[in-house]
Amino acid sequence: MDYAPGILVVEDEPGISGFISAALAANGYDVEKATNGKEALMLIASHCPDAVVLDLGLPDIDGQKIIASVREWSAVPILVVSARTHERDKITAFEQGADDYITKPFSTGELLARIKTALRHARTREVTQNSAPKPRYRLRLLTIDYDKHRVFLGSDDVHLTQMEYRIVDLLSRNAGRVMTYDAIMREIWGPNATQDYQVLRVNMANIRRKLEKNPAAPEYIKTEIGVGYWMAEDE
Repeated sequence: MDYAPGILVVEDEPGISGFISAALAANGYDVEKATNGKEALMLIASHCPDAVVLDLGLPDIDGQKIIASVREWSAVPILVVSARTHERDKITAFEQGADDYITKPFSTGELLARIKTALRHARTREVTQNSAPKPRYRLRLLTIDYDKHRVFLGSDDVHLTQMEYRIVDLLSRNAGRVMTYDAIMREIWGPNATQDYQVLRVNMANIRRKLEKNPAAPEYIKTEIGVGYWMAEDE
């Protein structure tokens, strides 16, 4: 790569930090390291990395608090790498603003692929924010016309209920990012929405039945098990 994106690795275990840093450097990234939360926040603010690889279990500040703090003033991609596998930890990280969550142990290939994806999403968001709102979402056969509030598969007009359309609209406008069940419930049913996700699951099942060739293996709307849903980026 001509330009070397800067990656900040925030990890207090020397072995893991060295492994991640070496893999990134070998693939053309400019790597900086931090071993605690205070140092990480200082480097994010002063060096403006292109992405942050963040361990949650730091000695001074919990990684979840770092995500929340950074999101008050920066949209830098944050990829969590953690030994915490509980769904609640993943949900909290995404709700605080993490872009991805990788559980330890992980392979070099998986890490590199996730970082590449996060950087691509960041570039797409930047272009979108600096340009006029897109009139539609397109991916393979699927088209969502935001102005007309209509959805097409090829040339076929897909009939969605108002609630189904609002869900598809929300996910497509946040394409490439995981939206937690709670976040979707709040956006669609309001801030006092119940945490009973059954109504969301029923609507999603109906949406997939109408949009997907094989609802059991969806190509447009994916499930992050135990966390939420995300929609593939448009073309």
